[in-house]
Amino acid sequence: MNQSLHILGTPPNAWQVNAEIADITRPPLEANIITLPTETKLLRLDLAKAALLVIDMQNDFCHPDGWLASIGVDVSPARSPIAPLQNLLPLLRSHNMPILWVNWGNRPDLLNISAGIHHVYNPTGKGVGLGDPLPKNNAPVLMAGSWAAAVVDELAQKPEDICIDKYRMSGFWDTPLDSILKNLGKTTLFFAGVNIDQCVMATLQDANFLSYDCILLQDCSATTSPEYCLQATLYNIKQCFGFVTDSQILQKSMPGIMNYEL
Repeated sequence: MNQSLHILGTPPNAWQVNAEIADITRPPLEANIITLPTETKLLRLDLAKAALLVIDMQNDFCHPDGWLASIGVDVSPARSPIAPLQNLLPLLRSHNMPILWVNWGNRPDLLNISAGIHHVYNPTGKGVGLGDPLPKNNAPVLMAGSWAAAVVDELAQKPEDICIDKYRMSGFWDTPLDSILKNLGKTTLFFAGVNIDQCVMATLQDANFLSYDCILLQDCSATTSPEYCLQATLYNIKQCFGFVTDSQILQKSMPGIMNYEL
């Protein structure tokens, strides 16, 4: 075969072409198999086909000057994933696992936001809602590019990471997330972030409906909701939508650290 072929697309979902040939074989990624204990099954999975979704670890949800704190919510639970993620992210990057930051990042004109979504953030119509200035620093609530929508400083994003703006609780609704994951050849998704019973769960459910394999990292996820919301979410993930483990178990399962045996 003529070797002067040019890549079109994003590997592994790429063609190689020239004027005469279109090679559409899409060579597979080199496998990187691990065994991972979860609360219900011992999994065998391929790290080469995995990605981490970090959802809504943003100032508006996790910072004492953000939106949740401004309406009287104790955001300390939402900050609990920060430390385990600080430990986990460098290791995942060293294994070339994509890190996708999936965050609320609304349009300045809010033209794609329905009245029902506005109501979640401003149920009386007189409070501080989407796009309104925060009391302490005037940053517009969950506006793309603003301090309010930025990931907390403690979780530094890297140039190789992928950022997705979302406009609903699910990161898949009306976003390019599914297309990006398919182009990257990812079929196994790890989930982290806040709130575990709202945006994390909605995104994980949609991922399951789209036939991704879903694994929640419990210590890298949290909620400011009541405890029964957390317990119901964990039950439903294990029962219906995927698996639950934690970052320390994942780290011990990765090559070069310590492997669990089947």
